[in-house]
Amino acid sequence: MRILTRSPHSLLARLLALLAALTLTVQPAMAQGFSVLRDAETEALLQDMVDPLAEAAGLGEGAVEIVLINDPSINAFVAGGQRIFVHSGLINAADNANEVQGVLAHELGHITGGHINRFSEGAGNASRITLLSALLAVGAALAGGGEAAMGVLAAGQQAAMGSFLAFSRTQEASADAAGAQYLSDAGISGRGSIAFFEKLQSYEFRRNISQDNDREYSRTHPLSGNRIARLREDYEADPAWNTPSDPRLEERFQRAKAKLYGFLAPPARTLNAFPAYMTGAPARYARAYAYHKEARVEEALAEVNALIEMDPTDPYFLELKGQILLESGHVEEALPPLREATRLTGSNPLIASILGHALIATEDPANFDEAEAVLRAAVGRDRENPFAWYQLGVVYGQRGDIPRARLASAEQQIMQGNPQGALVNAQAAENGLPTGSPDWIRAQDVALQARAILERQRDRN
Repeated sequence: MRILTRSPHSLLARLLALLAALTLTVQPAMAQGFSVLRDAETEALLQDMVDPLAEAAGLGEGAVEIVLINDPSINAFVAGGQRIFVHSGLINAADNANEVQGVLAHELGHITGGHINRFSEGAGNASRITLLSALLAVGAALAGGGEAAMGVLAAGQQAAMGSFLAFSRTQEASADAAGAQYLSDAGISGRGSIAFFEKLQSYEFRRNISQDNDREYSRTHPLSGNRIARLREDYEADPAWNTPSDPRLEERFQRAKAKLYGFLAPPARTLNAFPAYMTGAPARYARAYAYHKEARVEEALAEVNALIEMDPTDPYFLELKGQILLESGHVEEALPPLREATRLTGSNPLIASILGHALIATEDPANFDEAEAVLRAAVGRDRENPFAWYQLGVVYGQRGDIPRARLASAEQQIMQGNPQGALVNAQAAENGLPTGSPDWIRAQDVALQARAILERQRDRN
């Protein structure tokens, strides 16, 4: 048998450590470590969905970027700047484009309200409360009141959390109101917004999350039922309430949703959700991906050829055909549909990257000039495209242009979170490139960026 004791001095040491930690600057949590989904068709759709809302918010067309995250949870968020991150689970849960636009309008409310920049305001208030309680607890500990010190500290932490949660709920309510105004100004119905909140409320019911108003104080967001009640009256009085959604936008959404499902879900689940008797474009899209993932090439091509028969000039159908052929080893056959898809989309960087990859995969030096031109144009329009940078590095390597191959590798690695590798390659590129050339200057820029990231990592450590 042992008797465990806690001396006032050990408690004091813990309190002083907490006190030191609280003097650090509180920063908003940023999105890290997530997997981004890139697709030309889906990105174009999401941009067309947010642009009228961004204009209504006074930000302008093209000012807000949507980033699709591979995450099954039903969520969307902003993390600084004018980017909205949307989880794939939200797309899967939404029944139509109007519901997603309701969410995008809400997130725009966070952007225009500067809520990320004001995060430190709410965190700072909470930190000050905790700091005061820690100081009082230190005083109690010095006086020998160990249990009293812990009680003061616990009460202070509870008060600080309450302060922060209240601040968060206020921001969410503000974003709800702003989003409703942007939908109205854009002439878009709020029906989707209400429907999505009802989905969230049903989810909370299924998870046995209390809907008691007395428990709202413990939440970061207002209760879904209260949000619906506050918004419904305004939405129903708005002239846009009965405005139908753009049918073409809804059609595109159903295609993109099915495409995403087919890409992410296990093939058996996809084929169960989209059985063979369903012959619309969304179902064929989903099945094409399911068959392709199972290496059932003929069946995948049958689905995509049926899509092309529906619309021979649809670039995304042609892109998918080229991708299936390329990844199935039919490289030469993949070139015509990929070239046509690239042409029809005005050299969309994502589609052009696949074309560049196919040209390299022919292993025919006669195709390398075209591959370089296509890939340089792709990274010129979309620098955040590690796949294109990798392929461009392969082209340079095949042609013996090692300095530019190292620069392309540095660009790829800086985007994939490897600053040390990026720095090594950027320095090697700089040493081999003509002094003062655009690529030489870019190598210096990448090296500076990599050093800055490494310094921040060292500071955090």
